[in-house]
Amino acid sequence: MKKFILGTAMALVMSTVAHAETVGVSMAKFDDNFLTVLRNGMTDYAKTLSGVTLQVEDAQNDVSKQQSQIQNFIASKVDAIIVNPVDTDATTAMSKLAADAGIPLVYVNRQPVNVDTLPEKQAFVASNEQESGTLETKEICRILGGKGKAVVIMGELSNQAARMRTQDVHDVVKTDECKGLQIVEEQTANWDRTQGADLMTNWLSSGIEFDAVISNNDEMAIGAIQALKAAGKDMTKVVVGGVDATQDALAAMQAGDLDVTVFQDAAGQGKGSLDTALKIVKGEKVEKKVYIPFQLVTPENVKDFVTKN
Repeated sequence: MKKFILGTAMALVMSTVAHAETVGVSMAKFDDNFLTVLRNGMTDYAKTLSGVTLQVEDAQNDVSKQQSQIQNFIASKVDAIIVNPVDTDATTAMSKLAADAGIPLVYVNRQPVNVDTLPEKQAFVASNEQESGTLETKEICRILGGKGKAVVIMGELSNQAARMRTQDVHDVVKTDECKGLQIVEEQTANWDRTQGADLMTNWLSSGIEFDAVISNNDEMAIGAIQALKAAGKDMTKVVVGGVDATQDALAAMQAGDLDVTVFQDAAGQGKGSLDTALKIVKGEKVEKKVYIPFQLVTPENVKDFVTKN
């Protein structure tokens, strides 16, 4: 009888293990407001799923470290891997590692360079960056009445999002409605608030005149705002835009300092990437590109977004 009970218990344990899924997650960096919301969205969602365990690692903005994390996930035989790439130009090698091991891989938020040639059992979950910079710049153009001078603060140029959002700016400026806008400066601040502040301080010290700040993300926009205010600039005379609609950005908008941002559903991307990974593990068919729409945020509708990111 004891052997029968032990055997039954062991069978039950084995059955539970067989249905459990372990997902390795490599985030570009933990110390980033937007990516923290994305990561929390993923981990909070995982807690609602039976038998799903996440192993979340911080790549600390280091490509080599991220590749090592993927190799470690493969060695530990995880069921799937989710990657928020440090460098979107380095994803081909990551895809090959996972494909050779037969482990599903999902990129989240940052578009991999090989997005159009992803191997089987791989996908990309994010928002369409063609919308983000376009919505931001069109609104800034509208506020300025289609004319004025603007500076552009770019994210890390190794990231497709920074390149695409910047291209969006240029595409909007070429339109008939906005051809009166002139871009007088364009430099990177690597998605970072402090670097955004330093860049703006340098521009102000150089005597550069502008009517608008078009930033690839909210963090750099907030840094620019801090530098502008420290220099005694009247924020009602400068239009500042960003992307992501982080809580800090929404607070800055409610304070009257930030004029435009674009809601990117960080938690939704985290949930979507995990859903996609688990579907691939189960053999279900998924789209290679899963897009979650951007939404324009202005002072008129900012209250609708305060609790979303």
